[in-house]
Amino acid sequence: MNEKSALIEAEKDNYPIDWMCTQLEVARSSFYAWRARVGTTTATEARREVLKVEIARIFDQQRGTAGCRRVAAQLNQEGFEASVGLVAELMRELGLKAVQKRAYKTTTVVDGRAQVFEDKLGRGFAPESHSPGTALVGDITYLRTGQGWLYLATVIDLATRMVIGWQTATHLRTSLVIDALEMARTQGGAKKNAIFHSDHGSQYTSDEFINYSQQHGFIQSMGRTGVCWDNAAAESFFATLKNEMYHQQVFTTRGRARFAVAEYIEVFYNRRRRHSSLGYRTPARAWADHHEPTTADPPAAA
Repeated sequence: MNEKSALIEAEKDNYPIDWMCTQLEVARSSFYAWRARVGTTTATEARREVLKVEIARIFDQQRGTAGCRRVAAQLNQEGFEASVGLVAELMRELGLKAVQKRAYKTTTVVDGRAQVFEDKLGRGFAPESHSPGTALVGDITYLRTGQGWLYLATVIDLATRMVIGWQTATHLRTSLVIDALEMARTQGGAKKNAIFHSDHGSQYTSDEFINYSQQHGFIQSMGRTGVCWDNAAAESFFATLKNEMYHQQVFTTRGRARFAVAEYIEVFYNRRRRHSSLGYRTPARAWADHHEPTTADPPAAA
């Protein structure tokens, strides 16, 4: 009720109070009682209070991971006009600070005798440079649990930044990365003759993976050995996952870690997290815009 009354106060110079009370289902007597209790505020003060409520809601919705730019983008997309500077100021007043990024360490094991593939992307990771399902990046990361290591392999669609394939395992055999790419192929919309870009990890240079890629029409691409920027899109996702989810918890079992990974990818990252490279859209929204421009974000998984 206080939020609705503050909104009415903020907009009283633009709309009749009686009309706003009716639209917002606020009794006029309740509004005037609220005004008498808190005192008449200026439109600017009332608007700031409304924005604080919305900022806190978005910050909570984004699990404390959104900074002022992402919050401002969502506010404006929802119809609340607010500059990045104003949002930053109000977030400071509310004591809201996004999760800070940590340095991400690569863990690639290279087979120096293995076949090397030409770099087909040349760091051309920008979403606008690709169509969904035609340019993919993959990588592996390690997650420590109370039961030992859990390994995560992912496949990311560059056009939408959506994680379209992923798999976890207790081992680093080639089947881990094949399973992730198979998910992308059968469920994630990866297309035949899509470029699959990776580092020189032994899983990606193995005969087993090369044969799988050739069998299903994937065109392998690799950056230079030891140059993290040549696979920056894949490594950026792992840095984000670890900063926003993994480093915020302690996982006593591999099962708990796997569940958290699944929830983060399928519920939050793909469907709720907004990306600056996508014009502050979610990956699901970007995917839908390529296929059905008027369709809203697919609902989050239960």
